[in-house]
Amino acid sequence: MELKSEKVEHGENPKTVRVVFFSLLLDLLAFTMILPLLPAILDHYKQLDDKRGLYSLILEQIQRVQLYLNAPDRVNSVLFGGCLGSLYSFMQFLGSPIIGALSDVYGRRPVMLLCLIGITSSYVLWALSHNFLIFVLARFIGGLSKGNINLSMAIISDVTSSKTRGRAMALVGIAFSIAFVVGPMIGALFAWNSSKSREGYWFAIPASFALLLSIIDLLYIAYNLEESLPLKYRAKSLASGIQDAIAYINPMDLFQFNGVSGLTSHELHSLRVLGRCYFLYLFIYSGLEFTLTFLTHHFFGFTSMQQGWMFLGIGLTMAILQGSWVRRIPSHKTKTVAELGLWLIIPAFICVGLAKDKLMLYLGVFLFAVSTAMVVTCMMTLVTHTGPENQKGIITGIFRSLGALARACGPIVTSIAFWSIGSTITYLIGAAALVIPPLILRSIHFTQT
Repeated sequence: MELKSEKVEHGENPKTVRVVFFSLLLDLLAFTMILPLLPAILDHYKQLDDKRGLYSLILEQIQRVQLYLNAPDRVNSVLFGGCLGSLYSFMQFLGSPIIGALSDVYGRRPVMLLCLIGITSSYVLWALSHNFLIFVLARFIGGLSKGNINLSMAIISDVTSSKTRGRAMALVGIAFSIAFVVGPMIGALFAWNSSKSREGYWFAIPASFALLLSIIDLLYIAYNLEESLPLKYRAKSLASGIQDAIAYINPMDLFQFNGVSGLTSHELHSLRVLGRCYFLYLFIYSGLEFTLTFLTHHFFGFTSMQQGWMFLGIGLTMAILQGSWVRRIPSHKTKTVAELGLWLIIPAFICVGLAKDKLMLYLGVFLFAVSTAMVVTCMMTLVTHTGPENQKGIITGIFRSLGALARACGPIVTSIAFWSIGSTITYLIGAAALVIPPLILRSIHFTQT
Protein backbone atom coordinates (compact mmCIF):
# COMPACT_ATOMS: atom_id res chain seq x y z
CA MET A 1 0.00 0.00 0.00
CA GLU A 2 2.63 2.51 1.02
CA LEU A 3 4.88 2.09 -1.99
CA LYS A 4 2.03 2.46 -4.45
CA SER A 5 0.71 5.57 -2.78
CA GLU A 6 4.09 7.18 -3.26
CA LYS A 7 3.77 6.75 -7.01
CA VAL A 8 0.48 8.54 -7.43
CA GLU A 9 1.16 11.86 -9.09
CA HIS A 10 -2.27 13.31 -9.84
CA GLY A 11 -3.38 16.70 -8.56
CA GLU A 12 -3.39 17.65 -4.88
CA ASN A 13 -6.67 17.64 -2.98
CA PRO A 14 -6.70 19.67 0.26
CA LYS A 15 -10.38 18.82 0.81
CA THR A 16 -9.55 15.11 1.09
CA VAL A 17 -6.82 15.87 3.63
CA ARG A 18 -9.34 17.77 5.77
CA VAL A 19 -11.87 14.95 5.48
CA VAL A 20 -9.27 12.40 6.61
CA PHE A 21 -8.23 14.62 9.53
CA PHE A 22 -11.77 14.99 10.90
CA SER A 23 -12.45 11.29 10.36
CA LEU A 24 -9.33 10.35 12.32
CA LEU A 25 -10.27 12.78 15.08
CA LEU A 26 -13.73 11.23 15.50
CA ASP A 27 -12.27 7.73 15.39
CA LEU A 28 -9.52 8.41 17.92
CA LEU A 29 -11.85 10.23 20.31
CA ALA A 30 -14.01 7.10 20.44
CA PHE A 31 -10.94 4.86 20.71
CA THR A 32 -9.32 6.72 23.63
CA MET A 33 -12.48 6.89 25.74
CA ILE A 34 -11.92 3.38 27.11
CA LEU A 35 -8.38 4.05 28.42
CA PRO A 36 -9.28 5.24 31.96
CA LEU A 37 -12.20 2.79 32.17
CA LEU A 38 -10.49 -0.54 31.45
CA PRO A 39 -9.44 -1.45 35.04
CA ALA A 40 -12.95 -0.76 36.36
CA ILE A 41 -14.53 -2.65 33.42
CA LEU A 42 -12.45 -5.74 34.19
CA ASP A 43 -13.37 -5.50 37.89
CA HIS A 44 -17.00 -5.36 36.76
CA TYR A 45 -16.71 -8.57 34.76
CA LYS A 46 -14.99 -10.26 37.67
CA GLN A 47 -17.96 -9.49 39.91
CA LEU A 48 -20.48 -10.37 37.20
CA ASP A 49 -19.02 -13.73 36.19
CA ASP A 50 -21.19 -16.75 37.05
CA LYS A 51 -18.23 -19.11 37.49
CA ARG A 52 -18.96 -20.66 34.09
CA GLY A 53 -17.99 -17.83 31.77
CA LEU A 54 -14.78 -17.02 29.93
CA TYR A 55 -13.49 -14.82 32.75
CA SER A 56 -13.70 -17.69 35.26
CA LEU A 57 -12.14 -20.18 32.85
CA ILE A 58 -9.13 -17.91 32.36
CA LEU A 59 -9.01 -17.02 36.06
CA GLU A 60 -8.80 -20.69 37.06
CA GLN A 61 -5.65 -21.11 34.98
CA ILE A 62 -4.17 -17.89 36.35
CA GLN A 63 -4.84 -18.94 39.95
CA ARG A 64 -2.91 -22.17 39.47
CA VAL A 65 0.19 -20.18 38.56
CA GLN A 66 -0.67 -17.54 41.15
CA LEU A 67 -0.37 -20.02 44.01
CA TYR A 68 3.10 -20.99 42.82
CA LEU A 69 4.30 -17.38 42.40
CA ASN A 70 2.43 -16.03 45.43
CA ALA A 71 1.09 -13.17 43.29
CA PRO A 72 -1.57 -10.91 44.87
CA ASP A 73 -5.15 -11.63 43.81
CA ARG A 74 -6.06 -7.96 43.40
CA VAL A 75 -3.82 -7.49 40.35
CA ASN A 76 -5.26 -10.39 38.34
CA SER A 77 -7.10 -7.80 36.24
CA VAL A 78 -3.68 -6.48 35.13
CA LEU A 79 -3.00 -9.77 33.39
CA PHE A 80 -6.45 -9.77 31.81
CA GLY A 81 -5.86 -6.20 30.63
CA GLY A 82 -2.46 -7.05 29.21
CA CYS A 83 -3.94 -9.91 27.20
CA LEU A 84 -6.67 -7.64 25.83
CA GLY A 85 -4.21 -4.86 25.00
CA SER A 86 -1.89 -7.21 23.17
CA LEU A 87 -4.80 -8.91 21.39
CA TYR A 88 -6.02 -5.54 20.07
CA SER A 89 -2.57 -4.47 18.86
CA PHE A 90 -1.78 -7.89 17.39
CA MET A 91 -5.00 -7.91 15.37
CA GLN A 92 -4.12 -4.41 14.15
CA PHE A 93 -0.63 -5.64 13.22
CA LEU A 94 -2.13 -8.50 11.17
CA GLY A 95 -5.04 -6.59 9.72
CA SER A 96 -3.46 -3.33 8.58
CA PRO A 97 -1.24 -4.75 5.79
CA ILE A 98 -4.11 -6.89 4.47
CA ILE A 99 -6.41 -3.87 4.48
CA GLY A 100 -3.71 -1.95 2.62
CA ALA A 101 -3.44 -4.69 0.00
CA LEU A 102 -7.21 -4.67 -0.47
CA SER A 103 -7.18 -0.89 -0.93
CA ASP A 104 -4.46 -1.18 -3.60
CA VAL A 105 -6.81 -3.34 -5.68
CA TYR A 106 -10.30 -2.07 -4.88
CA GLY A 107 -9.58 1.56 -3.96
CA ARG A 108 -9.21 3.45 -0.68
CA ARG A 109 -12.82 4.58 -0.22
CA PRO A 110 -14.65 1.20 -0.13
CA VAL A 111 -12.01 -0.35 2.11
CA MET A 112 -12.14 2.66 4.45
CA LEU A 113 -15.90 2.24 4.71
CA LEU A 114 -15.40 -1.46 5.45
CA CYS A 115 -12.97 -0.59 8.28
CA LEU A 116 -15.37 1.93 9.80
CA ILE A 117 -18.24 -0.57 9.63
CA GLY A 118 -16.05 -3.03 11.55
CA ILE A 119 -15.13 -0.41 14.15
CA THR A 120 -18.79 0.57 14.55
CA SER A 121 -19.70 -3.09 15.03
CA SER A 122 -17.10 -3.39 17.78
CA TYR A 123 -18.69 -0.49 19.68
CA VAL A 124 -22.13 -2.10 19.28
CA LEU A 125 -20.73 -5.24 20.92
CA TRP A 126 -19.06 -3.21 23.68
CA ALA A 127 -22.32 -1.43 24.48
CA LEU A 128 -24.11 -4.79 24.64
CA SER A 129 -21.31 -6.75 26.34
CA HIS A 130 -23.19 -8.31 29.24
CA ASN A 131 -20.42 -10.87 29.64
CA PHE A 132 -16.65 -10.99 29.21
CA LEU A 133 -16.75 -13.08 26.04
CA ILE A 134 -18.69 -10.41 24.13
CA PHE A 135 -16.30 -7.73 25.37
CA VAL A 136 -13.30 -9.75 24.14
CA LEU A 137 -15.03 -10.26 20.79
CA ALA A 138 -15.56 -6.48 20.56
CA ARG A 139 -11.84 -5.87 21.12
CA PHE A 140 -10.97 -8.54 18.54
CA ILE A 141 -13.13 -6.98 15.83
CA GLY A 142 -12.02 -3.47 16.76
CA GLY A 143 -8.33 -4.34 16.45
CA LEU A 144 -8.81 -6.17 13.16
CA SER A 145 -10.64 -3.13 11.71
CA LYS A 146 -8.11 -0.56 12.90
CA GLY A 147 -6.30 -0.47 9.57
CA ASN A 148 -8.17 2.79 8.93
CA ILE A 149 -5.25 4.72 10.47
CA ASN A 150 -2.64 3.41 8.03
CA LEU A 151 -5.23 3.74 5.26
CA SER A 152 -5.68 7.42 6.19
CA MET A 153 -1.95 7.97 5.76
CA ALA A 154 -2.06 6.27 2.36
CA ILE A 155 -4.92 8.55 1.28
CA ILE A 156 -2.93 11.61 2.36
CA SER A 157 0.04 10.33 0.37
CA ASP A 158 -2.22 9.87 -2.66
CA VAL A 159 -3.43 13.49 -2.69
CA THR A 160 -0.26 15.38 -1.71
CA SER A 161 3.13 16.02 -3.26
CA SER A 162 6.46 15.37 -1.60
CA LYS A 163 6.64 19.08 -0.71
CA THR A 164 3.27 19.27 1.05
CA ARG A 165 3.08 15.74 2.45
CA GLY A 166 4.98 16.56 5.64
CA ARG A 167 2.52 19.28 6.68
CA ALA A 168 -0.43 17.05 5.80
CA MET A 169 0.98 14.11 7.77
CA ALA A 170 1.44 16.44 10.75
CA LEU A 171 -2.35 16.60 10.94
CA VAL A 172 -2.34 12.91 11.89
CA GLY A 173 -0.16 13.73 14.91
CA ILE A 174 -2.44 16.64 15.80
CA ALA A 175 -5.48 14.33 15.67
CA PHE A 176 -3.74 11.91 18.04
CA SER A 177 -2.78 14.71 20.44
CA ILE A 178 -6.29 16.16 20.57
CA ALA A 179 -7.85 12.73 21.01
CA PHE A 180 -5.54 11.74 23.86
CA VAL A 181 -6.31 15.02 25.61
CA VAL A 182 -10.10 14.93 25.19
CA GLY A 183 -11.07 11.25 24.71
CA PRO A 184 -10.09 9.85 28.14
CA MET A 185 -11.80 12.79 29.87
CA ILE A 186 -15.02 12.13 27.94
CA GLY A 187 -14.96 8.47 28.94
CA ALA A 188 -14.26 9.29 32.59
CA LEU A 189 -16.97 11.96 32.72
CA PHE A 190 -19.59 9.62 31.27
CA ALA A 191 -18.59 6.83 33.63
CA TRP A 192 -18.65 9.17 36.64
CA ASN A 193 -22.07 10.55 35.79
CA SER A 194 -23.60 7.21 34.84
CA SER A 195 -22.91 5.39 38.07
CA LYS A 196 -20.80 6.43 41.04
CA SER A 197 -21.60 3.10 42.66
CA ARG A 198 -20.53 1.02 39.63
CA GLU A 199 -23.80 -0.92 39.71
CA GLY A 200 -25.36 -2.38 36.58
CA TYR A 201 -23.91 -1.92 33.11
CA TRP A 202 -22.51 1.51 33.90
CA PHE A 203 -20.14 1.43 30.90
CA ALA A 204 -23.09 1.33 28.46
CA ILE A 205 -23.25 5.14 28.34
CA PRO A 206 -19.59 5.78 27.35
CA ALA A 207 -19.80 2.79 24.99
CA SER A 208 -22.93 4.24 23.39
CA PHE A 209 -21.27 7.63 22.95
CA ALA A 210 -18.27 5.94 21.30
CA LEU A 211 -20.76 4.16 19.04
CA LEU A 212 -22.39 7.49 18.17
CA LEU A 213 -19.01 8.99 17.23
CA SER A 214 -18.21 5.98 15.04
CA ILE A 215 -21.59 6.23 13.25
CA ILE A 216 -21.02 9.94 12.61
CA ASP A 217 -17.55 9.09 11.28
CA LEU A 218 -18.95 6.39 8.99
CA LEU A 219 -21.63 8.72 7.57
CA TYR A 220 -19.13 11.58 7.24
CA ILE A 221 -16.75 9.43 5.19
CA ALA A 222 -19.59 7.95 3.12
CA TYR A 223 -20.76 11.42 2.05
CA ASN A 224 -17.47 13.33 1.84
CA LEU A 225 -14.52 11.07 1.00
CA GLU A 226 -13.60 10.92 -2.66
CA GLU A 227 -11.62 8.01 -4.09
CA SER A 228 -7.93 8.96 -4.00
CA LEU A 229 -6.41 6.06 -5.95
CA PRO A 230 -7.26 6.15 -9.70
CA LEU A 231 -7.80 2.87 -11.52
CA LYS A 232 -4.59 3.19 -13.54
CA TYR A 233 -2.49 3.17 -10.34
CA ARG A 234 -4.18 0.18 -8.70
CA ALA A 235 -2.66 -3.27 -8.30
CA LYS A 236 -3.71 -5.72 -11.00
CA SER A 237 -4.39 -8.63 -8.68
CA LEU A 238 -5.11 -9.17 -5.02
CA ALA A 239 -2.63 -12.06 -4.89
CA SER A 240 0.33 -9.76 -5.58
CA GLY A 241 -0.95 -7.28 -3.01
CA ILE A 242 -1.27 -9.97 -0.36
CA GLN A 243 2.24 -11.18 -1.17
CA ASP A 244 3.56 -7.65 -0.63
CA ALA A 245 1.60 -7.42 2.61
CA ILE A 246 3.37 -10.49 4.02
CA ALA A 247 6.55 -8.39 4.19
CA TYR A 248 4.75 -6.29 6.80
CA ILE A 249 3.74 -9.32 8.87
CA ASN A 250 6.83 -11.54 8.79
CA PRO A 251 9.10 -10.27 11.62
CA MET A 252 12.26 -11.43 9.84
CA ASP A 253 11.38 -9.36 6.76
CA LEU A 254 10.48 -6.38 8.93
CA PHE A 255 13.73 -6.26 10.90
CA GLN A 256 15.83 -6.86 7.78
CA PHE A 257 13.88 -4.29 5.66
CA ASN A 258 13.68 -6.85 2.87
CA GLY A 259 10.89 -4.98 1.13
CA VAL A 260 13.05 -1.91 0.45
CA SER A 261 15.16 -1.56 -2.69
CA GLY A 262 17.68 1.00 -3.93
CA LEU A 263 19.46 1.47 -0.59
CA THR A 264 23.18 1.85 -0.11
CA SER A 265 24.81 -0.54 2.35
CA HIS A 266 25.14 2.32 4.85
CA GLU A 267 21.45 3.27 4.53
CA LEU A 268 20.34 -0.34 4.94
CA HIS A 269 22.52 -0.77 8.02
CA SER A 270 21.20 2.48 9.52
CA LEU A 271 17.59 1.45 8.96
CA ARG A 272 18.09 -1.99 10.47
CA VAL A 273 19.78 -0.58 13.57
CA LEU A 274 17.20 2.19 13.91
CA GLY A 275 14.43 -0.39 13.51
CA ARG A 276 15.81 -2.48 16.38
CA CYS A 277 16.14 0.64 18.51
CA TYR A 278 12.56 1.72 17.74
CA PHE A 279 11.12 -1.75 18.42
CA LEU A 280 12.93 -2.19 21.76
CA TYR A 281 11.90 1.29 22.90
CA LEU A 282 8.22 0.81 22.00
CA PHE A 283 8.19 -2.74 23.41
CA ILE A 284 9.16 -1.52 26.88
CA TYR A 285 7.42 1.86 26.61
CA SER A 286 4.05 0.34 25.65
CA GLY A 287 4.22 -1.85 28.75
CA LEU A 288 4.43 1.16 31.06
CA GLU A 289 1.86 3.04 29.00
CA PHE A 290 -0.64 0.19 29.25
CA THR A 291 -0.14 -0.83 32.89
CA LEU A 292 -0.12 2.75 34.20
CA THR A 293 -3.91 2.79 34.58
CA PHE A 294 -3.83 -0.49 36.53
CA LEU A 295 -1.06 0.81 38.80
CA THR A 296 -2.99 3.96 39.66
CA HIS A 297 -6.23 1.98 40.04
CA HIS A 298 -4.91 -0.73 42.35
CA PHE A 299 -2.19 1.04 44.35
CA PHE A 300 -3.28 4.67 44.41
CA GLY A 301 -7.04 4.14 44.34
CA PHE A 302 -7.60 6.34 41.29
CA THR A 303 -11.16 6.56 40.05
CA SER A 304 -11.90 6.70 36.32
CA MET A 305 -12.29 10.45 36.70
CA GLN A 306 -8.84 10.83 38.29
CA GLN A 307 -7.33 8.72 35.53
CA GLY A 308 -9.06 10.95 33.01
CA TRP A 309 -7.36 13.98 34.56
CA MET A 310 -4.04 12.12 34.43
CA PHE A 311 -4.44 11.46 30.70
CA LEU A 312 -5.48 15.07 30.22
CA GLY A 313 -2.20 16.18 31.80
CA ILE A 314 -0.19 13.78 29.64
CA GLY A 315 -1.96 14.88 26.47
CA LEU A 316 -1.64 18.59 27.19
CA THR A 317 2.07 18.26 27.97
CA MET A 318 2.66 16.42 24.70
CA ALA A 319 0.52 18.81 22.66
CA ILE A 320 2.23 21.92 24.06
CA LEU A 321 5.72 20.53 23.46
CA GLN A 322 4.96 19.24 19.99
CA GLY A 323 3.16 22.40 18.95
CA SER A 324 5.65 24.91 20.33
CA TRP A 325 9.07 23.22 20.19
CA VAL A 326 9.36 19.71 18.71
CA ARG A 327 7.96 20.62 15.29
CA ARG A 328 10.51 23.47 15.03
CA ILE A 329 13.57 21.36 15.82
CA PRO A 330 16.21 21.85 13.07
CA SER A 331 16.97 18.80 10.99
CA HIS A 332 20.57 18.53 12.22
CA LYS A 333 19.40 18.40 15.85
CA THR A 334 16.71 15.74 15.42
CA LYS A 335 18.93 12.85 16.45
CA THR A 336 20.20 14.72 19.53
CA VAL A 337 16.66 15.46 20.71
CA ALA A 338 15.61 11.86 20.08
CA GLU A 339 18.52 10.63 22.22
CA LEU A 340 17.59 13.06 25.00
CA GLY A 341 14.01 11.82 24.93
CA LEU A 342 15.19 8.21 25.15
CA TRP A 343 17.28 9.05 28.21
CA LEU A 344 14.36 10.88 29.86
CA ILE A 345 12.09 7.82 29.76
CA ILE A 346 14.48 6.03 32.13
CA PRO A 347 13.90 8.29 35.17
CA ALA A 348 10.20 8.25 34.25
CA PHE A 349 10.13 4.46 34.74
CA ILE A 350 12.14 4.76 37.95
CA CYS A 351 9.87 7.43 39.45
CA VAL A 352 6.69 5.51 38.62
CA GLY A 353 8.13 2.23 39.87
CA LEU A 354 9.35 3.66 43.19
CA ALA A 355 6.39 5.99 43.76
CA LYS A 356 4.89 5.72 47.22
CA ASP A 357 3.00 8.98 46.98
CA LYS A 358 1.27 10.94 44.25
CA LEU A 359 4.03 13.56 43.98
CA MET A 360 6.60 10.99 42.84
CA LEU A 361 3.99 9.39 40.57
CA TYR A 362 3.16 12.71 38.91
CA LEU A 363 6.85 13.47 38.39
CA GLY A 364 7.28 10.15 36.58
CA VAL A 365 4.15 10.72 34.49
CA PHE A 366 5.35 14.22 33.54
CA LEU A 367 8.75 12.89 32.41
CA PHE A 368 6.91 10.14 30.53
CA ALA A 369 4.85 12.74 28.61
CA VAL A 370 7.88 14.92 27.84
CA SER A 371 9.87 11.94 26.58
CA THR A 372 6.98 10.73 24.42
CA ALA A 373 6.59 14.12 22.76
CA MET A 374 10.27 14.08 21.81
CA VAL A 375 11.03 10.48 20.87
CA VAL A 376 8.30 9.26 18.54
CA THR A 377 8.20 12.40 16.39
CA CYS A 378 11.98 12.72 16.12
CA MET A 379 12.59 9.05 15.39
CA MET A 380 10.02 9.02 12.59
CA THR A 381 11.65 12.17 11.21
CA LEU A 382 15.01 10.36 11.17
CA VAL A 383 13.37 7.55 9.24
CA THR A 384 12.16 9.93 6.53
CA HIS A 385 15.74 11.16 6.02
CA THR A 386 17.01 7.70 5.04
CA GLY A 387 16.64 6.07 1.65
CA PRO A 388 15.51 7.23 -1.81
CA GLU A 389 12.38 9.37 -2.14
CA ASN A 390 10.40 6.71 -3.99
CA GLN A 391 10.98 4.26 -1.12
CA LYS A 392 9.99 6.54 1.78
CA GLY A 393 6.46 5.17 1.84
CA ILE A 394 7.46 1.53 2.27
CA ILE A 395 10.17 2.47 4.80
CA THR A 396 7.73 4.33 7.04
CA GLY A 397 5.22 1.52 6.55
CA ILE A 398 7.76 -1.01 7.87
CA PHE A 399 8.45 1.20 10.88
CA ARG A 400 4.74 1.46 11.65
CA SER A 401 4.51 -2.34 11.44
CA LEU A 402 7.47 -2.68 13.80
CA GLY A 403 5.69 -0.31 16.16
CA ALA A 404 2.46 -2.31 15.97
CA LEU A 405 4.38 -5.55 16.66
CA ALA A 406 6.09 -3.95 19.67
CA ARG A 407 2.73 -2.77 21.02
CA ALA A 408 1.33 -6.26 20.49
CA CYS A 409 4.08 -7.83 22.61
CA GLY A 410 4.83 -5.12 25.22
CA PRO A 411 1.56 -5.01 27.22
CA ILE A 412 1.27 -8.77 27.73
CA VAL A 413 4.93 -9.22 28.76
CA THR A 414 4.85 -6.25 31.14
CA SER A 415 1.48 -7.32 32.56
CA ILE A 416 2.80 -10.81 33.31
CA ALA A 417 5.81 -9.29 35.08
CA PHE A 418 3.60 -6.76 36.91
CA TRP A 419 1.35 -9.60 38.08
CA SER A 420 4.07 -12.07 39.05
CA ILE A 421 6.93 -9.98 40.50
CA GLY A 422 5.24 -6.67 41.27
CA SER A 423 5.17 -3.22 39.73
CA THR A 424 8.34 -1.85 41.34
CA ILE A 425 10.68 -4.59 40.09
CA THR A 426 8.96 -4.59 36.68
CA TYR A 427 9.46 -0.86 36.11
CA LEU A 428 13.03 -0.90 37.42
CA ILE A 429 13.91 -3.75 35.04
CA GLY A 430 12.26 -1.74 32.26
CA ALA A 431 14.32 1.31 33.20
CA ALA A 432 17.53 -0.72 33.06
CA ALA A 433 16.63 -2.18 29.66
CA LEU A 434 15.84 1.30 28.32
CA VAL A 435 19.52 2.23 28.57
CA ILE A 436 20.04 0.22 25.37
CA PRO A 437 17.94 2.23 22.82
CA PRO A 438 19.78 5.57 23.24
CA LEU A 439 23.14 3.79 23.03
CA ILE A 440 21.98 2.10 19.81
CA LEU A 441 20.80 5.41 18.38
CA ARG A 442 24.10 7.08 19.25
CA SER A 443 25.97 4.48 17.15
CA ILE A 444 24.12 5.48 13.96
CA HIS A 445 25.40 8.25 11.72
CA PHE A 446 22.77 9.88 9.53
CA THR A 447 23.28 11.97 6.44
CA GLN A 448 20.67 14.68 6.88
CA THR A 449 19.00 16.15 3.83
